[in-house]
Amino acid sequence: MKKNYDHVIWDFNGTILNDIQIGIESTNLMLSQRGLPVLPDVEAYREVFDFPVEEYYRRLGFDFEKEDYYTVLAPLWVSLYEERRGAAQLFPGVQPLTSALRRAGIAQSILSASDGEMMRRQLQERGALAWFDEVWGNDGIYAHGKSGLAAAWRRAHPADRAVMLGDTVHDFDIARVIGADCILIAAGHHAKERLLTCNTTVVDTLEDCLPLLLG
Repeated sequence: MKKNYDHVIWDFNGTILNDIQIGIESTNLMLSQRGLPVLPDVEAYREVFDFPVEEYYRRLGFDFEKEDYYTVLAPLWVSLYEERRGAAQLFPGVQPLTSALRRAGIAQSILSASDGEMMRRQLQERGALAWFDEVWGNDGIYAHGKSGLAAAWRRAHPADRAVMLGDTVHDFDIARVIGADCILIAAGHHAKERLLTCNTTVVDTLEDCLPLLLG
């Protein structure tokens, strides 16, 4: 892995914000209301969650012929998530790592499939918005993925030596779109076994990233 990075690109959900439990609770409420099997635990969730989120919903058994994903299911999930969002906390390693990177003069962006305004609000509520130089998010709630955002980020930063911090296989794919190194943290939305299928560094916590980035 390269060092002397100019820019660290953070994923948001599952990397910065530990929202796994409230996401499962929101999904399970929707599943139970429809008589579908619920996710029994975090491990089961980490095995099935994926991008695009529409396909994840389909895998769970939602019938898009009965309820449209875009007009019914996605807005419903967001409303349930929003009711619970105060329970989601930043991962404990976020503040010390962002501070260390800032002291080292390394720029930091967030790049996420989530709605940009929702992310900014969540960061502001936790006093963390100023820790990041840029926030790149989608314009809407549908979380298609972030390949387009990744390409736009690279056009805005054509010469930056970058590394991506994420928690899913999708984040590894996004790092390749950018032409960045990638560190995957096995504390988020994908099981460690899934992350280990990627040809990149996998660690257990954000604290493990510090020596890799600044060591």
